[in-house]
Amino acid sequence: MKKNVVVAITGASGIIYGKRAVEALGKTKHKTALVISETAKLIAKEEGVKLPASDYSEKDFFAPFASGSRAPDAMLVIPCSLKTLSAIANGCSDNLISRTAEVCIKEGKKLVLVVRETPLSPIALENCLKLSRIGVIILPACPAFYSKHDRVEDLVNFVVGKALDSLGVENKLYKRWKE
Repeated sequence: MKKNVVVAITGASGIIYGKRAVEALGKTKHKTALVISETAKLIAKEEGVKLPASDYSEKDFFAPFASGSRAPDAMLVIPCSLKTLSAIANGCSDNLISRTAEVCIKEGKKLVLVVRETPLSPIALENCLKLSRIGVIILPACPAFYSKHDRVEDLVNFVVGKALDSLGVENKLYKRWKE
């Protein structure tokens, strides 16, 4: 079944995860809308990552998926900054990203947050737990090493592949256990 997926790239280190997720989703039958925060654009420059063009500004509250009547089937926030995590956990819909996440929660849609921070403070852990208890998938950007990866791209693909798995999007981005 074709899904409408919103991908949000926020201002945490690991912008390459978001870029790779957009590339991978672009090779599927699913329709994808991309929102990139202003801070993510700054981090991308710092990390030397060329981002694709954003479909919507984080300030665009008139995007169709900002309304429950046009909720996306799923949303992936990759990477998810702690600021965005906090906004979502506490219902602070101050931009399109946190508003769309709120729409996904209230409409019972799939929401996956790829949190990219270490160590996590007690506040961040409480926000993760609060969201997990209501069905949000918290997916820390923690690659597995059982596949004996040779390249950084393999580690990125593992995390992105797990995120797509959580969305219910088939992929072959990483070697699965005992494969």
